[in-house]
Amino acid sequence: MGADGHFFYCFLQEFHLLLLLLFNSSEKVAIEYLNLCDWDVEASIDYFYDTPVLVDDALLEELYNRYKDPDIDMILVDGITLLCNDLEVDPQDIIMLVISWHINASTMCEYSKMEFLRGLQELSVDTVEKFRDKISYIRSELNDEKKFHDIYNFAFSWAKEKGQKSMALDTAIGMWRLLIAEKKCPLLDHWCQFLQNLQVLPLFEELDLLLNLLRGFHSCVLHDNH
Repeated sequence: MGADGHFFYCFLQEFHLLLLLLFNSSEKVAIEYLNLCDWDVEASIDYFYDTPVLVDDALLEELYNRYKDPDIDMILVDGITLLCNDLEVDPQDIIMLVISWHINASTMCEYSKMEFLRGLQELSVDTVEKFRDKISYIRSELNDEKKFHDIYNFAFSWAKEKGQKSMALDTAIGMWRLLIAEKKCPLLDHWCQFLQNLQVLPLFEELDLLLNLLRGFHSCVLHDNH
């Protein structure tokens, strides 16, 4: 391959990555919108974001039924595990927390029918393939500080046991490890070890005080890193 050919190949590779980044979707979807706008990149991106994507209610219902528990009209652990398999993500991947945030799930490892349908409608998803195509976009939301803050606050409410105002220490530490690992905080292990060594902690009837302390610590870390 000559110099001109190599340059053109590199240009196409960079252009391909740019399309996926700007459209936050698959290559197929990006090309569809470009074709609609005669390959005017700026116009096609505006059209992509300004035009609501309608979902097929029948397909969405079918998707819900795929994961629904056979005995209860909800999606429970087995259904969420199947969803993870379909999306090709690990159940422990933070992406599942972000998906639960989009769905606005009230309880960990449970999606009500209304939560699931409404969340996927907002994501413009009605098939496994569309859902899988959204994964890179959903993961990228962790880089948005405002969204990360919202996801962070959601996590410490979502992970509480039903009917509990506070959270078990091991659950809180697990949430911290999951969330703060995204920020590559060098003090994370020391902080978690410090919390585990607090023998007096189980005497607190409310662990919300601890969670507020953790949130404040996280804010300081983010501030110091900038």
